[in-house]
Amino acid sequence: MSLTRDSAEPSRRGGRSARPRGGVDMATLVGLAAAAVVIFVAMASGGSLRAFVDPPSLIIVLGGTLAVTTASFSLSDVAIAWRDAGAVLIHRTSDPRGVARQVLLLAEAARRAPETLRNVLPELKHESFLHRSVTLVAEGLPPDDIERMLIGEVEASGAGKVKSAGVLRRASEVAPAMGLIGTLVGLVQMLGSLNDPSSIGPAMALALLTTFYGAVLGNVALAPLAAKVERTAEEDALVKTLYTIGAVSIARQENPRRLEMLLNAVLPPGKRIQYFDRDSDRGSPRGA
Repeated sequence: MSLTRDSAEPSRRGGRSARPRGGVDMATLVGLAAAAVVIFVAMASGGSLRAFVDPPSLIIVLGGTLAVTTASFSLSDVAIAWRDAGAVLIHRTSDPRGVARQVLLLAEAARRAPETLRNVLPELKHESFLHRSVTLVAEGLPPDDIERMLIGEVEASGAGKVKSAGVLRRASEVAPAMGLIGTLVGLVQMLGSLNDPSSIGPAMALALLTTFYGAVLGNVALAPLAAKVERTAEEDALVKTLYTIGAVSIARQENPRRLEMLLNAVLPPGKRIQYFDRDSDRGSPRGA
């Protein structure tokens, strides 16, 4: 019997496949694209788009945002944050209910034949955390040690994503501030050259466009990406917590029905499962 997360068993019991679904995150891309289109239409309807292009303003906003953000963190933190921001656009999502059903399927198989865990390891390589969790159980490590190691990994992974979200959040705050600084620079240049009418236009463009660039960069791009990284961290933490609970329960040789209750205690109310038939004295899986 296959024990991969997309096996026929969970589907037969009413669950969706828990295998991470890779690909472009359409919600993020559609949202960002829609905001860009709205802004573009507003810009185009008022005249020439060239009026909204000013290299000095871009340098102030982009360069200033990157510099100040880097000064607030380390170079490695900023690099990891940009990597995580790009990763959310192609985030591999997992269905928590499918994950819970897969954990219960593994627990049932291990309860019937403990050697099954070693046999199924090659099928779990697509999910590194699950593979590592099952490996620890198959190697016979004490349940408390397994729990401590896996919880530590979940916390470390979550802390890294939270830090990345903090970097992006800081950048989203800095960008409008850099726009305001550019505005002040442009106003000073304009006031200093009132006797030269030809220089008033470029100075005013610098004053206004830096505010525009900063507002767009901070509120349309960086803030949504920060929120998306935070949400991704929460989703990943939930999935890894389910795997941790399952691995520890299997290591302790607990009844799968108790494991189901432990998993439902972690799952959101709308995602809870009923894997076993409540009316059955034997507690057999639904649909079995």
